[in-house]
Amino acid sequence: MAKPFASSADLGEKRQSLEVLAPGVYALTAEGDPNVGAIEGEDFLVCFEALATPVAARAWLARLREHTDKPVRYLVLSHYHAVRVLGASAFGADLIVTHERTRELIAERGEQDWASEYARMPRLFQEPDSIPGLTWPTVTFSDRFTIDLGGGRGDLVLQYCGRGHTEGDLVAWLPRQRIMFAGDLVESQAALYTGDAFHRDWASSTLDRVASFGAETLVGGRGAVARGEAGVAAAIGQTRDFLTVMLHETRAAGSLKEAFERTHRALEPRYGKWPIFEHCLPFNVSRLWDELHGVERPRIWTAERDRQVWDELQS
Repeated sequence: MAKPFASSADLGEKRQSLEVLAPGVYALTAEGDPNVGAIEGEDFLVCFEALATPVAARAWLARLREHTDKPVRYLVLSHYHAVRVLGASAFGADLIVTHERTRELIAERGEQDWASEYARMPRLFQEPDSIPGLTWPTVTFSDRFTIDLGGGRGDLVLQYCGRGHTEGDLVAWLPRQRIMFAGDLVESQAALYTGDAFHRDWASSTLDRVASFGAETLVGGRGAVARGEAGVAAAIGQTRDFLTVMLHETRAAGSLKEAFERTHRALEPRYGKWPIFEHCLPFNVSRLWDELHGVERPRIWTAERDRQVWDELQS
């Protein structure tokens, strides 16, 4: 029997958990759905990620308002994918901050990514008609962007660590609390999506840079919050292992179909029960096959291409 396309059959609601990681530092996790966060400044908020629609974002903000009524000054988006950015209008942020490559990717492929992700993950798009259009950053940077939180709270550092999940991923780092919001550069007990990735950079120098911060708490793009030095190391190690296995098995394959079968067989015993594993793997292997055969930048995913790849590899 053919497997349902991507996450189209995943219609059950996930239990959301709001965690206070330190005074004024919040994370919302949801059993493998995209994670979001917020950091209090002296008289403002920095929110991290925007979810897929304004309706979904407003539900998160209602939870956050149980803890703080400060206005949102900054909305930080770790990368361009639709499920991370299209809810931005709900925040009323003064500034929307991304890496400069993220802005370029929105211009290049934002519309196609929106249609692709909506078809793959319809449950995440609560009331899609509430989306006013593409989300455009108002501030971009190339290497580092520092926000003074005021009132002796220290800084929030936004850092580009290199090509990884996309060309423009950033992390948000609180040096004083040693807390990192890593976006989809790191997953904790959740499978990776690598359909727009640079696997070789990500598995080596980019994750090395992420690890070099020495975080003691890490919020990945999906999955549970990683706590303690050992927990953070395990999350980064899981992410690196997933990528390394993909690289090894795909390099050894003689065709895209064989690469998918080898990679599935190698990863499934450890990661097959984790969120979105079956959904992601055909798109992951397709991108990696391209990368290893000279396609430097990821090809744009469209709803039509998604179905073609799924039918070839997963059905």
